Amino acid sequence: MKSARQGVILEIIAEEDIETQGQLLEALERRGVKSTQATISRDIKELRLIKEVSSEGRYRYAPAGQDEASDEARRMEEIFREGCIGFDHALHTVVIKTLPGLASAVCGAVDAMGEDAVLGTVAGDDTGILIMRNAASAERLCTQLRRAYNR
Repeated sequence: MKSARQGVILEIIAEEDIETQGQLLEALERRGVKSTQATISRDIKELRLIKEVSSEGRYRYAPAGQDEASDEARRMEEIFREGCIGFDHALHTVVIKTLPGLASAVCGAVDAMGEDAVLGTVAGDDTGILIMRNAASAERLCTQLRRAYNR
């Protein structure tokens, strides 16, 4: 339901100049999607919508530029590349060795990758543990990381 609503929001802002959350709420209702202002506010944040100036000089909601998203992805890759000194897997667990003090940042970078097979990460000072869905997922992730980062 949430992803469907958010999809409709993206359609609306692509087709109409929506200046306020109230206008967005009304546009959703016209399309048969019932929601609340609080939910719309969360959706705007999750979708990373920004306000830009329309051709008429008024503000309107728009998706954040791809450059911002790709910049964040590049920063996360750089954190992993610079902080990680090695990794390996055993059964459904991946252990990542990092420079001292960087395990939390490296685990955060792994979390930002959005890999569905990663159930969670735990970070110490120089070691991160990734709990994977299964042993095959752990092996596959290590293979991908080796290829991507020449480790």
